[in-house]
Amino acid sequence: MEKTINQAKAALVAVMGLLTGLWGWLGWLVVGWICCMALDYLTGSLAAAKEGQWSSGKAREGIWHKCGMIVVVAVAAGVDMLLALVLANLPLVTLPFEYAGLVCPIVLVWYIVTELGSIVENAVAMGAVVPAWLVKLLAMSKSAVDSAGDKLSGDDNEQR
Repeated sequence: MEKTINQAKAALVAVMGLLTGLWGWLGWLVVGWICCMALDYLTGSLAAAKEGQWSSGKAREGIWHKCGMIVVVAVAAGVDMLLALVLANLPLVTLPFEYAGLVCPIVLVWYIVTELGSIVENAVAMGAVVPAWLVKLLAMSKSAVDSAGDKLSGDDNEQR
C-alpha cells in the first residue's frame, strides 16, 4: 500500500513538473483561477440548496457569468500577445526590459481574489464562521490589484 502511495506521489510530482515546464507560473495561475471558479460555483449551489433557493435558472446564470470571465481573460491574454508582438517588431517602440505579459496576470489575480471573496460569502451562507481579518485581507488584496490595474492603465481615479 505504501509503495502505491509513493508511486502516486511521484507521478503527481512528475506531472506537476512537466506542466510547470510547459506552462510556467502563468499556467498555474490559470489552474488556480479555474479551481476557484469551480469551488465558487459548487459552494454557491450548496449555499442556495441549504436555503431552499437553488434553481436551474440561477445556476445557468452562474455558468454564463463564468463564461464571460473566460472571455475577459482571453482578451487580456490577447492584449499581452499584441503588446509583446508590437514591442518585438517595431523598432521605434522599446522598453528597458523584456515584456513577458502583464495584463493577463493582473486580470487573473483580480478574478482569483474576487472568487475567493465569493467562496467566503458562500461559506458564511452555509453557516461557517469566517474570521473578520480574512474578509479584510481579501478586500485589501482586491483593492491592491485594482490599484495596480489603474496604474497600468494610467487612470488612478477610475470609477468601478
